[in-house]
Amino acid sequence: MCEIFISADPASYESRTRSVRLHGVVTSIRLEHLYWDVLEEIARRDGMTVVHLIEKLYDELVAARGGVGNFTSFLRVSALRYEGLVAQGRIPADVGVPIRSLDAKAVLRELPKGWSTPPTPTAGGADASAGRALQRALTRLPH
Repeated sequence: MCEIFISADPASYESRTRSVRLHGVVTSIRLEHLYWDVLEEIARRDGMTVVHLIEKLYDELVAARGGVGNFTSFLRVSALRYEGLVAQGRIPADVGVPIRSLDAKAVLRELPKGWSTPPTPTAGGADASAGRALQRALTRLPH
């Protein structure tokens, strides 16, 4: 089993730091080469540079969630999600197919548990109370 993983090219797990300007603020992002390669593939599919993709992901994450937490971890998860969705056939393996051309709802339909945001509890009732209790518990967890 381990040979499958230990036979990886050591260069693929060496880190590389890139400086990125997000809305005029320069920040550094450190990722392993393999993650940069995947992010570059995602960007190329839609005719973007990896920096433009990162800016777009950042902006959309802020718009959707109101904040960013650990953005580098988000980029790693994004790369893994992309590879997983390609492996499952939800995103075509043909890199000539732009991701922006895909129906996001169809790609994301019935994902495995833990792959998407939990459904928002309905207003009022036990579901809302349970949802608020869960949210409070999660915010108390160490990060």
